Amino acid sequence: MKKIEDCTFGIAGLGLMGGAIAMSLRGKTRRILACDIDAAALETAKKEGVIDEGFLDPRDMLPLCDVVYLCLNPLAMLAFLDAWMPFFGAGSLLTDIAGVKTPIVAAMEERLRPDLDFVPGHPMAGSEKGGFAQAKNCVFTGKNYILTPLKRNKAESVEFIKNVIYRMGFSRITETTAEDHDRKIAFTSQLCHVIAAALIDCEPDRNITHFGGGSFEDLTRIAMLNVPQWTELFLENKRELLRRIAQFEDSLDTLKTFIAEERKDDVRAYLQTARDRRAGMA
Repeated sequence: MKKIEDCTFGIAGLGLMGGAIAMSLRGKTRRILACDIDAAALETAKKEGVIDEGFLDPRDMLPLCDVVYLCLNPLAMLAFLDAWMPFFGAGSLLTDIAGVKTPIVAAMEERLRPDLDFVPGHPMAGSEKGGFAQAKNCVFTGKNYILTPLKRNKAESVEFIKNVIYRMGFSRITETTAEDHDRKIAFTSQLCHVIAAALIDCEPDRNITHFGGGSFEDLTRIAMLNVPQWTELFLENKRELLRRIAQFEDSLDTLKTFIAEERKDDVRAYLQTARDRRAGMA
């Protein structure tokens, strides 16, 4: 494998995350290319120096790339790979950013070209506002990154991707299985978006923010989500997400009972346990 600085990177999907990845790699690699259906985004990215060249047709970009970042939603990514698999350059290294991993890993174990290597990944960064125009606000510094390698991955491919991740500014990489990823992401990410959406659904008064002091804003920022993306993520990981929703409902019901019955000591114990547990999380 070439050194990072000698590689041509391709970004498939120049939205929020694709743009942020391109920006974070700027100056660290030989060339950055991108393909997208949005000609205006490609033109803007080239004009701003984020990419060296933009392509509307993946067939024109993929053969030129040593490394390809697939910055697409899970189903769109699999459709992209099915459509354009023959056009990847021989020996190319692929990785992705999809927020659900079990279906991705299962599909890629079956359909990946023998000469390609694909290291599944998930950067734990983003923004409630989507699109390339918001990419500059998507900060990677100090954030987490998860990798769920395939059984067939070459050790040098995984190590290469880890080096790329650190160069982009991420501070911690966790390597795990696709199943473990989906179990934990259902809690730390998807459940949080469910709660934020449900909280907003509870109150139709648009002026309720006049009574906000920070807590409401912190809890509901992520309700301004990318609707198609999060709909897909919820449904693709529904088994784990439904389990986490039920777990949350049980805990909420317990606290609700304590409050309704004015069980002061139980309320205090519940809150103290939550406080201590959160304080002890790394």
